Parts: sequence; C-alpha cells; structure tokens
Amino acid sequence: MVGIEYILRIIIADLHIFAAITAAIYLLALVCAIREIMNSRTSQGSIAWLLSLAALPFPTAFLYLIFGWKAFDDYATDRIRNGRAARPLRAKDLALIDQETSHLWPVQTKVSEVPFLTGNDVELLVDGRATFDSIFEGIAKAKDYLLVQFYIVRDDALGQELAERLVERARAGVKVYLLYDDVGSTGMPKRYRTQLREAGIKVAGFNQRHKFLRFYGPTRINYRNHRKIVVVDGEHAWVGGHNVGVEYLGLDPKFGRWRDTHVRVSGPAALGCALLFREDWQWATGEVLPSAPPETVATPGDQSVLVMGSGPADKLEECAIAYTDLIGRARERLWIVSPYFVPDTDIRTALFAAQLRGVDVRVMLPDEPDHKLVWLASIAHADAMIEHGISVYRYTDGFLHQKVVLMDDQIATVGSVNFDNRSFAINFEITLWFTDRKAIDGVEAMLVEDFKSCRQVGLEEAKSRSWYMRFLTQAARLLSPVL
Repeated sequence: MVGIEYILRIIIADLHIFAAITAAIYLLALVCAIREIMNSRTSQGSIAWLLSLAALPFPTAFLYLIFGWKAFDDYATDRIRNGRAARPLRAKDLALIDQETSHLWPVQTKVSEVPFLTGNDVELLVDGRATFDSIFEGIAKAKDYLLVQFYIVRDDALGQELAERLVERARAGVKVYLLYDDVGSTGMPKRYRTQLREAGIKVAGFNQRHKFLRFYGPTRINYRNHRKIVVVDGEHAWVGGHNVGVEYLGLDPKFGRWRDTHVRVSGPAALGCALLFREDWQWATGEVLPSAPPETVATPGDQSVLVMGSGPADKLEECAIAYTDLIGRARERLWIVSPYFVPDTDIRTALFAAQLRGVDVRVMLPDEPDHKLVWLASIAHADAMIEHGISVYRYTDGFLHQKVVLMDDQIATVGSVNFDNRSFAINFEITLWFTDRKAIDGVEAMLVEDFKSCRQVGLEEAKSRSWYMRFLTQAARLLSPVL
C-alpha cells in the first residue's frame, strides 16, 4: 500500500507540473493571439495564425514568436534619433534635390523618406567579377571611412580577399566598419572576425545586441538584414544583389555562371546609402556613428537617384506599396527580374491588371533552384501568371540572382529586393531607383541580352505538370507569407 500511495503522489505531482506547463503554453498562445489581433496587417494571415494558436497552441505559440511577432520600435526610434527627417532639409540647402522627379514619383519619395537626389554618376555592374573589381578599386582609394555590409560573408577566397583589403585600409588609418547578417553568415568562423578586429576594424552581426530568445524582446531569427552596401568616404556607394562568396564569381561548379547585377553610384546618393548603414549599425551595436553632413557634396554627374531603405521597422509595408504603385503606373512594359517570385495578393492583382491594360509584362526567373521550397512556390505563382497572359521566362545560362525592375521608359530599380513577401515585409532591404534615360537604357540593354539566354514557359508546359508536381508547388505556395 505504501508503494502504491508513493506512486500516486508522484503521478499527482507530475500532473501538477504538466498542468502548469499546459496553462503557461495556453497563456502564451492567448498573448500571441491578442497581439496578432491588435497588430494585424492582413486578415488572411491573421486568421491562419489565430486558428493555429487555438487548435495547436504548442508549438504554434513558439513559432509565432519567431515568425509572427514583429516589433522593431527600437529600430524606428534609432532612425528618428539619427535625424533622417532632417535630411531632406539639408539636401535642399545644398541644392541636391531633384524636385521635378520627386514630384513625379511621390509614393516612392514618401516611402523612402528622402527625395530623389541629383548630381550622381551611375555605373551598371554585370556579374561578380565586374562588381568586386569595382568595389575593391573603391576600397583601395578610401581615405576617411569604409562602411561594408553584406547579408552573406563567407570565409573563402573572395571573403579573404575582402578581409585583406579592409585590413590594409585600416592599417593606413581609415575607419572601417563591417556589418553582416547573423543568419546569412551563419558559417562565418570566429577567426575571420578576429583577424579583422586585430587590425582595428569594427565588426558586428546585425543581431549582436538582440540574440535569439532574449527575454526582453521578440525572437529576430525571421527578420534578416538582406542589404548589400559598400560606402567609401560618403562619395561612392555600391548596391545590388551580390554577397561575398566565390559562387557570386561563378566559381561554384554546382551553379556555374552566377548572373547578378550591382550598381556603383558616385555622388549625393552615396550619403543616402551611408545613412541606412548608420541606422543598421546603431541598432546592431548601440554605437552612434558620426553623421554630420559635409559642407559640400561632390556632384560628379547629372543623374537622379532615390535611395529606398525598407524593412519590418516601417509602419506600413512600404516596399510593397512602392512596387504596387510602380506596377499600377505601367503603360507600355513592365520587366521584372528576380530569383524568387512569391508575390502577395495585392502584387498579383496589380500584375494581372497591368496585363489587361495591354502592358508587356515579363517575369524573368531562374531555370534551376538554389532553395527548393521557394523555387516550388515560385512555380505555382509563375504558372498563375502564365494562365493570366503574363510572359514568364526561365534563365538557362547559369543561376539568375539579380533583382531588377524596368517600367516603360520612365524608371528602373536595382537593389536587394526579391519579388516575394520576405523582401517586401520581413527583411531589411535597399533599392536604388533611377529615372534618367542613360540608366534606363543601360538596364534595358542588359535585360535584352538576358532574355536571349532564357526560354519562355508556355501555357502547355504549365498545364502539363504532373499531379505530384502540382501538389508540391501548391503546398509550397501556402507558405508564401514566410518564404
């Protein structure tokens, strides 16, 4: 009897622990549900979360902390303290604002919180060798400071070349800062950072002060800094799709040629890129970098450029708003190039409407995947485009990774933004917008050559997919909000 009573006491004690854990999970699920209701952006996504939290509080509540709990008020506060609101006034004082172009593109200007700036010289850089030759040449000429930011930094031949060049400039007295994303650069060894720090370079991961599962704030593993920015002395900036790794030079036998695009901007727009870096650096490290604008700004050209930073700290999904407006204004052509094509309902609707207006809508995508799940989802979305009369092209000369949009003869964009919900609403991104004819003609000529290396996907191919393939692509499409 004593043994039975002892066993019962243990069972009852265990039940109490189990009940307490269960109650805590339900309480957490309730908190997540309340927060989702109060901060909902789309009813579809919120209903999915609420149903999952009610039916399966475990593990949904923990998944919500990672993928659903968005809170970057601290980043927004840092951005205000950095004086972003005062930048247009300073630009006006220096007569750098292109008032006419800013007036023509009010949505993009308001989203960016900075106007189009004139006086720039722009160079389109096709593929990795041209890009990194240009970046390394710029680094070698740095005299005051270097701001370097990539989503991925690998410790391979290209990563070591970057490190050696940064170390050389640091030893020459240049202030050097390197910011990388913790998720994208997961494989970066500690010794890589150590060699840079020993040379006096300041190195930080974007989540350095906001570690996974910190109790004072939400988990940030789902929110990544996808920007690629290099700024030399506030005079020259490089932005685009390349990261630091030998595959971006086309040296990975798995992918072969890596088709990507970067752009070099010399002039006032470089200061806009530097501003975004400073905001990211302050949030990542708590350190405020000097940001006093120079008395005079070099204007080596006559091209207008808008620097648009976007991310989860925005009050609205401002990147999606800017592109939805762009699609809605298209009248002749709209060419979209992206490695990942997972648009939300608003973007899909805008694209269908553009096609019905008679716009030449083309979407250029990779023929082979680098991320299978996103690739499967993009097939489902691309097939829907084809069924609505939109032309879809698959790039066959290597892996396509560039992020470029061309609308009519009016505007073109190059940056880090993919055509998916992650870039539009979840990641920190950067896009450069160009309206002058020289830049637009350059983008057009580049894309015309790229289309020569594509095969067009016909309606017959889209409809002839096997039942198994259609099931996989449609199942992947259901995950579109977090891909």
